[in-house]
Amino acid sequence: MSSFRVLSDAHIPELPNRYKGKVRENYDLPDGRRIIIATDRLSAFDIILTSIPFKGQVLTQTARYWFEETADICPNHVLDYPDPNVVIGQRLDILPVEIVVRGYLAGTTSTSILTKYRNGERAMYGIRLPDGMRDNEKLPEAIITPTSKAFDGGHDEPLSAGDILSQGLLSNEQWDTVSGYALALFARGQKRAAERGLILVDTKYEFGTDQSGRIVLADEIHTPDSSRYWIAESYAESFETGARPKSFDKDFVRAWVTERCDPYKDPVPEIPADLVEQTSRVYIEAYETITGQDFVPDLSGATVLDRIRDNLKPYFSK
Repeated sequence: MSSFRVLSDAHIPELPNRYKGKVRENYDLPDGRRIIIATDRLSAFDIILTSIPFKGQVLTQTARYWFEETADICPNHVLDYPDPNVVIGQRLDILPVEIVVRGYLAGTTSTSILTKYRNGERAMYGIRLPDGMRDNEKLPEAIITPTSKAFDGGHDEPLSAGDILSQGLLSNEQWDTVSGYALALFARGQKRAAERGLILVDTKYEFGTDQSGRIVLADEIHTPDSSRYWIAESYAESFETGARPKSFDKDFVRAWVTERCDPYKDPVPEIPADLVEQTSRVYIEAYETITGQDFVPDLSGATVLDRIRDNLKPYFSK
């Protein structure tokens, strides 16, 4: 995989009002639309670890599949797809709470319920988990574990429903709407995933409000970046032996890093080229398994950025 097919940066000077996120580059147009470009950057532990060929296209097209699959559950921000890495969305006021839905006692980050559970915590996110649960065990029912939305690139902090309401982060009505949407989206995601031989373990959603105050699903949905998927046939044996089930997410990159350092405190070693290529293959396999469609990489243009610039010319500032 040639390095020039990697989109590590998506700076396009002809587009206005750039905001650079961990993975996506955003440009706000004067008419209320937002251009969202998915780069190939891989983010974990609140830092950029490396860039993965075709990751941005996989994320955009996987999210497209899910936005279309869940449009009957809640409104989403999508207006158009001018390029395989790009979505034109309705600009929203993003709500200051990230909604994480979990179906299993799993995870590797400091905010994951498995990390907290291993540390002896049982009460978390306003929920009490029973004693005696094992790593990766299915929860009695899906739970919402919200976190604060760190807009400045800082670290997300755990919240409970009580925290959200008492701090005025959301109104009662907004919380009811957002939590209802999130659980319905997760149920649909788990159902579709099961049909493809997958387990949707957990996921995160971002919501915003449009000019009328309506709550709209933003960002991405059920992608390998925002979600943890396990291969269903690997689960039973892995659970019995205490191993991590085979997954489609970036957990194995996280695991490679955490075996070598504390990524929240130490410098992270460079991700080796073979792990980058393996990760790219995993993202492509994830897309094909999740959607049931073949992945067709768009190789037009001298580079990915050249192709995107060409496709976005109609949006350039006059």
